[in-house]
Amino acid sequence: MFFLLVVSVFAKENYSQMSTQELIEIIGFVDEKDKVSFQKELEFRIPKMSSFEREQYEKRLNETPEIKVIEDEE
Repeated sequence: MFFLLVVSVFAKENYSQMSTQELIEIIGFVDEKDKVSFQKELEFRIPKMSSFEREQYEKRLNETPEIKVIEDEE
């Protein structure tokens, strides 16, 4: 039982280690169990995105309608 608990903790995806471009590319392909941490990392990065990254982000959101658009705090 302990082994399963340890494995499940380390099995979670660490989105902070991914580049912004990598995060943009996996929009729509994130496991349900990881969506909260993925959304938090995206929300953290949106204000720091370059104009190119923001354009790619918007394009990706339009390609994947099942993704909820994150409101920008600008």
